[in-house]
Amino acid sequence: MNQIRRILGLAWMVLGPAAIFFMITQALQKVGLANTKITAAVNEVAKLSAEAAKLNVQMQWGIIILIFVPIAIGLVIFGYYSLKGEYDRD
Repeated sequence: MNQIRRILGLAWMVLGPAAIFFMITQALQKVGLANTKITAAVNEVAKLSAEAAKLNVQMQWGIIILIFVPIAIGLVIFGYYSLKGEYDRD
């Protein structure tokens, strides 16, 4: 059982940075999509609406990343201690 804990510790250590990477790539993709909507706007009203939507997307992803990056860092720390053997039972 201790070996499983150590293996899962390694998995947590990999999962933390991977989650951060995928969140940032998703955020960049969504903001890029909002930018294309701004450039595709035909009139001023559509352009203003698209700019407001872009600001909304940026704010949402900023909050999501701000909340989940410390959680992902905690996963790495948890995995480190698990890999180190701090949670082993005798």
